[in-house]
Amino acid sequence: MDHRETTHLNDGRFSAWYILIICSLLYMVNYIDRQVLSITVVHIQAELGLNDTLIGIIQTVFFMSMAVFAFPAAYLADRWSRPKCVAIMAVLWSLFTFITGLGRSFLGVLLPRALVGVGEAGFTSGGIPLIASAFPEKARGLAMGIFNMAIPIGSAVGMLLGGVIASTWTWRAAFFIFAAPGVLLGCLALWMKDFSKQTKMEKTEDDISFFKAAISLYRIPTLRWLYLGFAMQNITLFSFLTWTPAYVMRAHNVDATAAGMKIGLIAMMAVLGSILGGIAADAWQKRNKRGRMLTAFWGLAAASVLLVLSLMMELSGIGFVLGLIYGAASVIPLPAITAVTQDVAPSHLKSVSWGMNAFCCYVLGGAWAPMIVGGISDVLGGGASGLKIALLISTLGGFLGAACYWISSKTYHDDLQRAAEE
Repeated sequence: MDHRETTHLNDGRFSAWYILIICSLLYMVNYIDRQVLSITVVHIQAELGLNDTLIGIIQTVFFMSMAVFAFPAAYLADRWSRPKCVAIMAVLWSLFTFITGLGRSFLGVLLPRALVGVGEAGFTSGGIPLIASAFPEKARGLAMGIFNMAIPIGSAVGMLLGGVIASTWTWRAAFFIFAAPGVLLGCLALWMKDFSKQTKMEKTEDDISFFKAAISLYRIPTLRWLYLGFAMQNITLFSFLTWTPAYVMRAHNVDATAAGMKIGLIAMMAVLGSILGGIAADAWQKRNKRGRMLTAFWGLAAASVLLVLSLMMELSGIGFVLGLIYGAASVIPLPAITAVTQDVAPSHLKSVSWGMNAFCCYVLGGAWAPMIVGGISDVLGGGASGLKIALLISTLGGFLGAACYWISSKTYHDDLQRAAEE
């Protein structure tokens, strides 16, 4: 290997890791901005006079805006520029995170929050295919594991610092402070390299329509069941992230700082789960042709059982220990799921594949969960007991999602081979 080849290889590695680092940091900020509303719920309710149902509506509209925009944003990213889409969307969601902090009414929080969702949807639709194309298939699970570490870290930072900021100053200050990092990282995203543009993108890049793309993905059996399973999984996850901080504050009569500390520690445990999930998915795939999807199945099944037991014990004592283990188990499926959406999709539809996953996740399950849980809580009288029952009901989504992943695993190997031959 001569000097020029070595330099080219090193440049490629640097570009790949630059993509992974920038996208992972942006994903972390993404989840910080998501969780800041959850940890400041009690403060917002007290100042603006909102009940659980109205808070749930705000969160549902946020997720629905992500759903509506995820697929079109992915389609645009595949046909224009993924790095530019990531950069623009990061600045967009950061701007409206700041504006959310200026809200003086239900609509004053609802509308900018919806636009935060638009920006976040556009980011993931472009960022995930950038990472997938930058790393070889054998290392993709680990790369996605590192990327998905941003979810627990961002959630934990949002909970911990958001709670401290809200208790020390005001809930508005948390939104103002957390809006800044996304703008800086959005600018740095412009220097990312899109490796997929150098591969097989010319195949049907320009002549396939939006709806034909959706139909093409739906015809892949692995993706059909994966999309549905991810939607079911996120009924439970979104309910937990949205409402557990408020539940802890009500059940244990603590402030946002203490609740943020407890839920933040659970979220931080997911860092371990993300790493283990990525390693396990790649290792199991080498031994078993269904390995990645089986990792997702067992991870979600275990997490669902742990969450039920933890909530039954009110996240206290042994219940809190089980909650910590749940925090790790809850994200074990994510590296595998993220990788599979790219593994079995045609090269020119990889962004759209993740966009479809996000769309189904929100429309078929996750987006409705905060509003439904809030509504059930109000019907049951609110308070800690009503919210606890509502959260327990939401865990059914995890068990249904695990069943879908099991079905998806049966066709994964065949669909993977088919994609490799295209």
